[in-house]
Amino acid sequence: MSMRNSTVRAVNRLTARWAAAHDGDAGAIDAGTVFTAAGVWPLLAPLADGAAGPARAELAQALGLPADRAAEAARELLAGLDGVRGLRAATGLWTRADLPLEAAWLERLAPGGHGALSGSAEADHQALDAWAGRRTDGLVRRMPVTLAEGPDGTKLVLASALTLRTKWLRPFTERPRTVSEGPWAGRPLQMLHRSTALPERASVAQGPTGAVTLLEVVGDTGVDVHLLLGEPGAAPGGVLATGVEAVTRARPVTPASVLPEGRPGPGLTIAAVLALTPGPRLVVETPAFEVRAEHDLLARAGLFGLEAARDDGRGHFPGVSSEPLAVGSARQSAVARFGAEGFEAAAVTAVGMAVGCGVPSRLRYRVRHTEVRFDRPFGFLAVHRASRLVLAAGWVSDPLPYAELPEKTLEEKLREEEEAWAEEG
Repeated sequence: MSMRNSTVRAVNRLTARWAAAHDGDAGAIDAGTVFTAAGVWPLLAPLADGAAGPARAELAQALGLPADRAAEAARELLAGLDGVRGLRAATGLWTRADLPLEAAWLERLAPGGHGALSGSAEADHQALDAWAGRRTDGLVRRMPVTLAEGPDGTKLVLASALTLRTKWLRPFTERPRTVSEGPWAGRPLQMLHRSTALPERASVAQGPTGAVTLLEVVGDTGVDVHLLLGEPGAAPGGVLATGVEAVTRARPVTPASVLPEGRPGPGLTIAAVLALTPGPRLVVETPAFEVRAEHDLLARAGLFGLEAARDDGRGHFPGVSSEPLAVGSARQSAVARFGAEGFEAAAVTAVGMAVGCGVPSRLRYRVRHTEVRFDRPFGFLAVHRASRLVLAAGWVSDPLPYAELPEKTLEEKLREEEEAWAEEG
């Protein structure tokens, strides 16, 4: 993926700020959340390119880049995203026939479809929903936009869609487990287990909210998922923000392979134990999860540089159209799923503009045993390995319950895991 480092850093800064902002919305965190700044940033950029006055200054500040560089950076970002295996990126533009558009602004837009808005909210929503469903393979079925009818209704919709799928290099084994304490106590969960000989996949970072344990789960497309467990009671936004800094190498981490024995991090235990095979061992337990979220970006208009742009008392985008325009709607719909075989996530973001006014039998080796368990609410980040761009972020508050496995018995799965470990060792 070819993108400028400055753009990657700008998108990651927006991810960290958005994560930190969730601490002011406990209800959303309690329900779990997922969001992707990589889906918002390419929409804010063309808005900044066509804006003037306070709206242009606010958008540039939110982007972290000058407005006159934003359109080019967005084109590069979207082209880079679409070049990642397992990742699809798309943008779309829909306008009313009576809205004049500036040719220079259109030329600077990233390549994408340009459709028509009829003015009928029902008919237009059907067309926009169909686009969202196609671009996300059905993971997001509705375009998150509010359409206003009438002569001063929605004149322009600008949208992006990101879809990510990756498979684990080594699948997890599913087992039922009832958590004994904490917020999930008494619940039978669909727990995922895996053993590897790579303890450095686990690490600990020290952040403003305390220690955060990170677990890297490697995908086969160049995209990895990092699970983040903070101290009990730590603010979720702070845990996510520390995780973003850690995975982007802006904050140092200490790999589990050099951490002291004991409990050097949240959910992390390291000890010397007897084992059947030589070499260090990392044992992971985490619940499977599915998280969905809807975000009203105008509820945090300052974060996204949209405070001035939503004022419909005047127009803010002379570079887009000679007709005065203001942002009337800005929303994102997102979903993420983490299972035994892999991870998938999708997000559709839309901006609408209106007219302004097992136990072995022979234990022969003493080895370093590292174990990390995610058995209370935790965060996650999907990260492009080469560029360190954070593609999606979220918080898991309600993991998937355990369902009976019809194909294989638990004993068979335990035996398979022991055999896989023996082969790896």
